[in-house]
Amino acid sequence: MSLAAVITEDFINRFHKKPSLFMAPGRINLIGEHTDYNEGFAMPAAIDRHFIFAMAPSGNDRCNVFSKDLQEGVTFSLYDLNHGEAWINYLMGVIDAFQRRGLAVRGIDCVFGGDIPAGGGMSSSAALCCGFGFAINEIFKLGISRLEVAKIAQSAEHHFVGAMVGVMDQYASLFSKKDSVLLLDCKTVSHQHLPFNFPDYEILLVDSTIKHSLASSAYNDRRESCETGVHLLNKKNATVRSLRDASRVMLFEQQDELGEEIFVKCLYVVEENIRTQRAADLLKTGDLKGFGDLMYQTHWGLSQAYDVSCPELDFLVSLAEEFRSEVIGSRMMGGGFGGCTINIIQKERVSVFKEMVLAKYFATFKKEPGFYSVKLSDGVHSVAV
Repeated sequence: MSLAAVITEDFINRFHKKPSLFMAPGRINLIGEHTDYNEGFAMPAAIDRHFIFAMAPSGNDRCNVFSKDLQEGVTFSLYDLNHGEAWINYLMGVIDAFQRRGLAVRGIDCVFGGDIPAGGGMSSSAALCCGFGFAINEIFKLGISRLEVAKIAQSAEHHFVGAMVGVMDQYASLFSKKDSVLLLDCKTVSHQHLPFNFPDYEILLVDSTIKHSLASSAYNDRRESCETGVHLLNKKNATVRSLRDASRVMLFEQQDELGEEIFVKCLYVVEENIRTQRAADLLKTGDLKGFGDLMYQTHWGLSQAYDVSCPELDFLVSLAEEFRSEVIGSRMMGGGFGGCTINIIQKERVSVFKEMVLAKYFATFKKEPGFYSVKLSDGVHSVAV
């Protein structure tokens, strides 16, 4: 049975009625990391790993939600929404964001499940919030735009989970199209679709299977460093309201005032914005090798300047560099301190590369890495039952 069929069957067995179905994808980000909350550029895309939501109105003010993957159900009132870091708090945060906008949300019955690995940097949390928010919008015919659903999903993470994420993950989950990437402008919150069609190459994620506890606190620390840098730059350059508005020249002119740590973090973001725009130009001309070179540059910027990598991720990218003619691009992906590397690799060399990585990674860290070959997918959408 397909995942959609399994989720639908479970819903009918639990709630004895027919649901509506919605598919919400995870995402990768080819380049443009830690730029979204600095109003910069990013290049995400939805992938063919998803959550499926089966949902229908409950007919009252109670929400009955069952996670198929965790075999865990929760029932709560629309008027008793709690902050926290469990999966249910994300969904409560989505409902809260609808309510804050004065939208008439009622109770729901829901079963959901999927194949997005948690902690792998594929943004399972954004898929969870965007899929749930999109489904509520459709079921209750609230008529809000995809962009507003993205903002609602972002708000849930900010206010209920405490992760001050940018809008890239939510935007990618909602606006992506199959076989293309988004060039996302996080300042204007707009995008271009760029075709990504290279039949001789595959996008392979290598999962370090590591998730260090530093990840969430360090993310907020990096964001704070960037905001401090903007505040100091703004004193002499009134046009600088985010790092998107800053230049390398400005940073070097105020290097002493910024201090070494803030200067280096801000310089990484400014240079990553330049790389991402350059990467878009290279895609338009079909220069995948040049694109891959920029991915390697991004990784070492994240590792050495932004300081969000870890030994496992650096090891995986170093292995890829040894096979650079075959793995033409590689970098860590996501917030950092674990998760996956994203690799663009010749299809005919995938199995050899996997065998080599498996042997060397296990010999070094006594852990087996995970591997996910992904294809670029459409954003959140309804599915026929």
